[in-house]
Amino acid sequence: MTATSAPPASGIHTVSEHIVEIISDSGEGAQRCGQSFGAIAARTGNGVWTVEIIPAEIQPPARSVAGASGNRIRLGSQRVTNGGDEADLVVAFNEQVLLGRVHMRELKPGCTILLENMWREHRDRRIATSYAETYDALEAAGYHLIEVPMERECRKLVKDPRRGKNMFALGMLCAIYQFDLDLAREQVALTFRKKSAALIASNTNLLVAGYTWARRNLDLAFEIPAVPASEEQIVTNGNTALALGVVASGMEICAMYPITPATSASHYLSEIFPRVGGIVHQAEDEIAAATFAIGASYAGKCAVTITSGPGYSLKQEAIGLAVMGEIPLVVVNVQRGGPSTGQPTKVEQGDLMTTIFGSHGDAPKVVIAPSTIEDCFYSVIAARRIAETFSTVVVVLSDASLATAQQPFRRPEFDPAWLAPPVDQSQVPEELRPYAWDEATGLSRRFVPGQPGGMYTLTGLAHDAAANVAYEPDVNEHGIRARSLKLAALQRTLKPPPVHGEDTGDLLVIGWGSTRGVIEEAVDQLRAEGSRVSALHLRFLNPLPPGLKEIMGRFAAVMTVEGNWSDHPDDPIIDADNRRYSALAMLLRSRYLIDVDTWTEVGGQPLKPARVRAAMRRKLSQQ
Repeated sequence: MTATSAPPASGIHTVSEHIVEIISDSGEGAQRCGQSFGAIAARTGNGVWTVEIIPAEIQPPARSVAGASGNRIRLGSQRVTNGGDEADLVVAFNEQVLLGRVHMRELKPGCTILLENMWREHRDRRIATSYAETYDALEAAGYHLIEVPMERECRKLVKDPRRGKNMFALGMLCAIYQFDLDLAREQVALTFRKKSAALIASNTNLLVAGYTWARRNLDLAFEIPAVPASEEQIVTNGNTALALGVVASGMEICAMYPITPATSASHYLSEIFPRVGGIVHQAEDEIAAATFAIGASYAGKCAVTITSGPGYSLKQEAIGLAVMGEIPLVVVNVQRGGPSTGQPTKVEQGDLMTTIFGSHGDAPKVVIAPSTIEDCFYSVIAARRIAETFSTVVVVLSDASLATAQQPFRRPEFDPAWLAPPVDQSQVPEELRPYAWDEATGLSRRFVPGQPGGMYTLTGLAHDAAANVAYEPDVNEHGIRARSLKLAALQRTLKPPPVHGEDTGDLLVIGWGSTRGVIEEAVDQLRAEGSRVSALHLRFLNPLPPGLKEIMGRFAAVMTVEGNWSDHPDDPIIDADNRRYSALAMLLRSRYLIDVDTWTEVGGQPLKPARVRAAMRRKLSQQ
């Protein structure tokens, strides 16, 4: 279908939700277009969840199937908690990146595709032939293709359409979904606020051009009824929320080394931290970043180091030093696909076991996994408070799905209790020792350099309560016991996690981290069909919260849904004796001696409600 021959919109179709994708080659701005579109939708009052589409290579070849870069935006009338299943509408800047999404089965049958048509008459006949053949094949497959002359229209306003096509696409989408053009103009100004006035004006003109062209030429008009928030909200991604949590917690030092997908958290901190007296230190490597943070914490204020899986592995020895020396430290691990360099830009939940157990010797650490964008903010605040209360290491285990996803949530109201207390410089009683471990909790008073009477030797060697190096068996065991008791003491302060759904039933589905939204959506859909299914999501993974065994015991079957590997029970070589279970399933099975089953996916993409729902149905059919 040629867009210029399409009649004006014959009517506005009201829908409860839609999934939109904008895809292009890297560098053409599709990600920025999607982020802006999601922000406009959220400011309108729609529920929003965005998923960045990131190629595995930093700069993949142009017009390559594997090189799709962009954004998926799920819009809804109600709160949206995940990226959903298949796209309803796609804007594609060339047919090859479009093919990549088709091959990954990300498009709904009959999906509407707005496709840049410049390639049809390309001077390179191979490109023109590829475009025509792909167009015909997709049309034959039932997709609704609309050719759009984005290049031609943008050239009327700018010399290089590659630097403006994204704003033209944004304008088209705002027209299609009935978003206010003035609001879109405000968003463009906000997006490019650090650029020149001329650049903002140019992008605004492209936005208006796309909006006008769509109104005149496209027979597409959807409205997703909005429910404006009753309280002020912010729209941000998980990495930005983590960075804001660092500031709100009162921490003043972030030491890091750049690594995907965690780097943007430290980039944002670099912009805002100096305004409140904070410092971002980019170290020469991951080990140096960890030891710098430990040194800063030893000096009196808890510090944070931000990394991803490979960087976390390099930090392990330093983390052991913080545990042995009982120095407060917050470590943020934004997980990605592995092992080794693995899939740097892809989603995975593969670091749970190494986070809890990855150490030489016994090095107990607290592990918290945020499950929403909002939770990323509050988890860092909680982590700092726990680290300083228990003089230990707290790991915040995020992942690539949360890192880049955007979602609106209630603007936090500052609470002074979030902040770290002033550094204690009071006189240390003469008889008090630096590791005077409480026999019931393992806790001891923290000594800070410069504190009168607080001088002691800090060492990573086994030591006694006076910080003297000691290798006697009883002394070493006493220190290990004290450090272990801290987890038990923290666990005593936790509450049993709430059950999503009924407290009893045929199946309980347990998850952690970014899987929460997709699990609860799938559970709600099955419950609406009459199935007796409930969900439980764990925020604390070490220590585990109380009451889990009792909760699991009230269900006929229990399974986890995770983004890490588990063997498929129907593989011919797999049986009950050799099957490898997913990380949380293994943890729950060993802890509570309950037959916890699992379903997992490690395709590098966020889990989808339909696939999780199908896995639950299979489990229910086995009852």
